[in-house]
Amino acid sequence: MTSKIHVLIIFGTRPEALKCFPVIQELKKRDNIKVSVCATGQHREILDQVLALVNLKPDIDLDLMRAKPTLTDVTSDVLRSVGRVLDELKPDRILVQGDTTTTMASALAAFYRNIPVAHIEAGLRSNDINSPWPEEVNRRFVSVIADMHFAPTEQSRRNLLKENVPDRQIFVTGNTVIDALFEIKHRLDNSLAESSELTGLVPEGDDRRIILVTSHRRENWGHGIVQICTALQELANRGDVRIIFPVHPNPKVYEPIHHQLSGNKDIILLKSVDYLSFFYLMNKAYLILTDSGGIQEEAPALDKPVLVLRNTTERPEGIEAGTARLVGTETKTIVAEASRLLDDKKHYSLMKRAQNPYGDGKAAKRIVERIINA
Repeated sequence: MTSKIHVLIIFGTRPEALKCFPVIQELKKRDNIKVSVCATGQHREILDQVLALVNLKPDIDLDLMRAKPTLTDVTSDVLRSVGRVLDELKPDRILVQGDTTTTMASALAAFYRNIPVAHIEAGLRSNDINSPWPEEVNRRFVSVIADMHFAPTEQSRRNLLKENVPDRQIFVTGNTVIDALFEIKHRLDNSLAESSELTGLVPEGDDRRIILVTSHRRENWGHGIVQICTALQELANRGDVRIIFPVHPNPKVYEPIHHQLSGNKDIILLKSVDYLSFFYLMNKAYLILTDSGGIQEEAPALDKPVLVLRNTTERPEGIEAGTARLVGTETKTIVAEASRLLDDKKHYSLMKRAQNPYGDGKAAKRIVERIINA
């Protein structure tokens, strides 16, 4: 009888958990695979929100988050702690996702033990090591170590080929976030929507359009956040929009945003919301402004135009398809591009109807098939 392949999936942040859970579900359907799940707790509170939503309990929870950690702290903590897990479990392969410090340090820990690494969402590149920072370097680093690269798009595949990754190791699968999104959509039925505490934010009969905003990236701290907030104030002054802004709990984000925007009746500042509530807000939004990578993939699946609050993106497919537009962080540009979408129905319709380039919801099945047949 053939022994089972032991696969260990490691994640630490909310986006990682969201994008890994479809793969975990698919792996657990297979009789010839033993699945273990390890959470580092890099994002403690908001990670737990997703784990509860998808009913996923990690086999190992390292709970590494400490007060005000530096990147050096997170890297060293993950490297040591994941290393101990690998020494104990001795998996045949690990799976990591995306571009976080958990992903990079876990891949390095596996490399030190000669354990093969598979990389979900491989090959994304902005070609600027400082944007997104430090994620661009994290992702490139993992590409050097991994022997299986699950690229979400053909563009991602081409990026890997340019870096001399062997073609036989690259598999275009689509992005697992679309798998997750379809799953979440099934859970957001009418009864849940009606009972949501967020329904009061979008009251019936209010014809103001919703602009949903998120901003948390390190490269936007300081001047960038100030400029974004100034733009939001100008947009709120139009009188025909309501801006909803779930604010990241990091003090370098939370404090300047609340200092500048608190008290504006047309700008609603929320604490970080759980993913199901955020999905509800995305579904209600007319337009989304964000510096998040994942939202650039999720919003087009809901036919929502996205203005990306960054100067570069490792997800150019959305820009090329017309579902998203880079606007940077300067107030004048943000206001101009948002106003165009609000005032020009033809322009809005073109972005809304652009084809989502990120997948069909079957990425997890493709990934698991490749692992089984390796």
